[in-house]
Amino acid sequence: MATIEFIGAAKVVTGSKHLLEAAGRRILIDCGLFQGSKKLRQRNWEPLPFDAASIDAVVLTHAHIDHTGYLPRLLGQGFAGEVYATPATVDLLRVLLEDSGGLQEEEARYRNRKKATSHTPALPLYTADEGRAAAKLAKPIAHGELIDLGNGLTATYHRAGHIIGAAFVTFDIEENGTRSRVVFSGDIGRFGVPILPDPDPIGDADYVVTESTYGDRVHEHEPIADQLERVVLEAVERGGALIVPAFAIGRTQALMVHLNELERAGRIPCLPTFVDSPMALDAVEIYSRHREEFDDKTWERLTAEDTPLRCTDFRLARSSKQSKAINEIDAPIIIISASGMVTGGRILHHMRKRRPDPRTTVLMVGYQAYGTRGHQLASGDRTLRIFRDEVPVRATVEMLHGMSAHAGGNELMQWLGTTTQPPHAAYAVHGEPDAAAALVARLDDELGWRASVPEPGDRVDLEPNGRSAG
Repeated sequence: MATIEFIGAAKVVTGSKHLLEAAGRRILIDCGLFQGSKKLRQRNWEPLPFDAASIDAVVLTHAHIDHTGYLPRLLGQGFAGEVYATPATVDLLRVLLEDSGGLQEEEARYRNRKKATSHTPALPLYTADEGRAAAKLAKPIAHGELIDLGNGLTATYHRAGHIIGAAFVTFDIEENGTRSRVVFSGDIGRFGVPILPDPDPIGDADYVVTESTYGDRVHEHEPIADQLERVVLEAVERGGALIVPAFAIGRTQALMVHLNELERAGRIPCLPTFVDSPMALDAVEIYSRHREEFDDKTWERLTAEDTPLRCTDFRLARSSKQSKAINEIDAPIIIISASGMVTGGRILHHMRKRRPDPRTTVLMVGYQAYGTRGHQLASGDRTLRIFRDEVPVRATVEMLHGMSAHAGGNELMQWLGTTTQPPHAAYAVHGEPDAAAALVARLDDELGWRASVPEPGDRVDLEPNGRSAG
């Protein structure tokens, strides 16, 4: 009998790992790092509940580190199977996993320098070289192409609309003359947003494992352009910088499109706009290599000379010298930098420099996990610990609602409603307890589904549906 074990992203929005055992095969769906609070990050060091060498394949839904960042560790513990991802995800992995390893090394060096460790010396979770090696394992599989996992088990990618390359995965299991279908959502994106197409419909499904990040809330109806216009104009009136912590993949590019359109319409002035994230710049190049991810109209816009991924006064900061020079500018400017939850990267330097200045505006544009500096800012904390210094928060903090790359509660229900009939069971993962519970309640009330929120480590049996495998 097929089973699913919920190893990560159960009652939490990070560390996605789900183990599907079917047809004599052991498949890990996503292989993510735990991010956020120190308690969550500590889980990355804990032993896995399975032998890494026993895993036949890893099927990745998209490139974000909370879905892929444990892959180097898995490899180091004996995993020798196949790794599958969409072509755009494969390209992103080559950037993200090396960067993640570099950040791990940087953190270890910092802790050793400050002697802020119980280990002598502090070691990185993995290195940039190990991240690079893990990324090379990934094999590109197009949306709609069949992945033969052996013994009658196959998988297929479908567009999820979350970031470039993101997919949900349909597994077809043939055992003992019957066939069952299991769908893993990965992260589902928004409907009707710039750049990426809407999520594909689900179709047939006997079991659904769905994300629930925003299962308890609905994205606001006020247009993003109106919100962004107000924030920019007020920031200009204050005379200071507008700092936007933004995820390098997806959020930065979507934000540039909105700023570009507001400038073209004359609704905001053409401010110097700095993208201070080498990874975000690499991502733009990756966008240009993946025609298959876009419809004709979007592709024409993205590849035009006046691409919407650049503002009128668009400036890049690749080197650390260029990054530092930004903070010498004492005039209204826009700074877009990673990380999106203010957990690391160049954004920390801009925060330390400009947060005490009451002329500064900080604009939060995505989900902020509990335990991160981004969550502290969104919650109204008046100090922020950066590089072991308590930095006062005198700047104005704004939230851009509806900018998230995750579907809101209504959009999740819209996507889940594209099944041809109710599945035998659904499981809400990748959400805080309240968010997951809220989505489960809606699935029960509105769609009549049998749904639940699994605990970390739960294992569920998948009953065959009785359909003939012939």
